[in-house]
Amino acid sequence: MAKFYLSIGANLGDRLATLRQAVRLLADTPGVTVTAVSPFYETPPWGKTDQPAFINGAVAVETEGSGQELLDACLAIERRLGRVRREKWGARTIDIDLVYSPDEACETETLILPHPYLTQRAFVLVPLRDLAPDLILCGRPIGDWLDRLPDTDSIRKKDSNYGKNTHCR
Repeated sequence: MAKFYLSIGANLGDRLATLRQAVRLLADTPGVTVTAVSPFYETPPWGKTDQPAFINGAVAVETEGSGQELLDACLAIERRLGRVRREKWGARTIDIDLVYSPDEACETETLILPHPYLTQRAFVLVPLRDLAPDLILCGRPIGDWLDRLPDTDSIRKKDSNYGKNTHCR
């Protein structure tokens, strides 16, 4: 079984309900086991800032398949939850990104692991640190990457009842 960390987010519709549904659908995916879910955080948009705030979290999964197979499952869940891709970094009902795996690194046309913006996004690193506080990314502890980011203080916990290492076996 390979371990993967996912970043999930939404800024349209009932954001919390959509994120919870995405986690349930991940857990129901054959060959995928959700092992932990972070708390959810309200975060400002990144990249394209003229849109509503996001709610973001992280999910740890183990899978029998490859990163590409997991990505395909995540894209199917996004479509099922109404994701329509209109513009890069635009508003969305759901976003599920594979951001890191200690078991797989790759660079293909459809998947790059670790995610190319992983160490630049506090909205990814803060919930990821909840799941793996000792994680080393690109040769540095996750906390070192967070210390370098200016927007870490703009991230507010939105739903701690769902989070910290909620197991979904």
